[in-house]
Amino acid sequence: MSEKASSPDEADNTGKLTSVDRESIVVPAEMLTQAGWAPPSPAVKSAEDRDEPQVFASTQRKVDLSEAGYDEDPGSSGRLGAILGSVVAVLLIASAVTMYYVNKDDDKPAAKADAAAPSASASTPTQAPVPPIKDNAKVLPTVTGEFGSKATITVPKDAPDGTFVVKELSAGNGPKVEKGNWVTVDYTAMDWQTGKEIPGSYEGDSPKPQLIQADAGKLIPAIDQAITGHKAGSRIVVVAPPAAAFGDQGNADLGIGAKDSLVFVLDIKQATAPDAVLSGDMTPPPADFPQVKDNGKKPFDITPVKGAADPTELKSHVLIQGKGRKIDSGEKVVVQYTGALYKDGKKFDSSLDRGQAFSFVTGGGNVIEGWDKGIVGQNIGSRIELVIPASLGYKDQASESIPANSTLVFVVDILDAGVGGAD
Repeated sequence: MSEKASSPDEADNTGKLTSVDRESIVVPAEMLTQAGWAPPSPAVKSAEDRDEPQVFASTQRKVDLSEAGYDEDPGSSGRLGAILGSVVAVLLIASAVTMYYVNKDDDKPAAKADAAAPSASASTPTQAPVPPIKDNAKVLPTVTGEFGSKATITVPKDAPDGTFVVKELSAGNGPKVEKGNWVTVDYTAMDWQTGKEIPGSYEGDSPKPQLIQADAGKLIPAIDQAITGHKAGSRIVVVAPPAAAFGDQGNADLGIGAKDSLVFVLDIKQATAPDAVLSGDMTPPPADFPQVKDNGKKPFDITPVKGAADPTELKSHVLIQGKGRKIDSGEKVVVQYTGALYKDGKKFDSSLDRGQAFSFVTGGGNVIEGWDKGIVGQNIGSRIELVIPASLGYKDQASESIPANSTLVFVVDILDAGVGGAD
């Protein structure tokens, strides 16, 4: 929803999506080699060649399904991203480790994918097969501490035996993590061979969980495959041999050697299904707001106020007050939404039609200004109604069913939020 000409994925003055990709990061060949991963296939279909849904929760007029759902391609993912990504370029900022990584090739236009990765060659290393997951091994690290706090990891003097271990230390009673779920995770990590602690999500003055996607094939197997099948509220320990982590090349930026095994203690905070919606009694909006009818997992009915003049400023109302923390600018959020025209209540888009939640990073011009201003500061778990004047929406640009200079109404369920990457 960016209004800046330099923002990725914005529409041109005809209302059509330009060829600007959602990522501007170019990863050099040496980083691919260093991380020990084969480059993506060059055979990538362009967005123009695919039959894709219209999504109007951003300035994009036509986007990949990933923009509205769970096959998306974040460009960076906070401290945990430095460890989880398939190919890394690390930025150290205070105690935080931020990672940019190459996304899967099935989401990107061919021109960008080709620019971001070198052609395959005989000298390019490939990732060794990931060993099967087991729940025990001959030797394991000792973990102390409670769920929700930084763990203390003590590695034995014996070397790991190469087993890919995922062992539940304490069971939660929340929803089970399924493939494609959005999951918030706190973590502690260590290099077994060196005993060196890797900065985790509990560091800093205001730590926040990481927002990741389960079993989507975009993270190292140590995380990508580990959290699926466990319930929210669970603490698990993961011992990842190189094949389940950074491969035979290790990661010099993080001080991880080619044969180093990694240890993670993961606290699974929340799991959000692709079609999740909020529930609860709604506080009716004021009389001068469009009225909202909850239809469960179907789009909301939005009834306009007859004869109401278009507002000149953003208006918001909390329909369901969430009990989670407030969202900061720069966080990634996962939402369901329905958008309608203020003048007649005609729906122009809804994530609920697709059964796929929408995610974006706040405060970075990734969404229209009305969304950035309206969602930052709200509590996780809230349902809000936003009345967005054209000046904070699409201004004088028309596209599809949205006329130029339209005031827009959105009903948004804020499902979860955490440290995550830009869409």
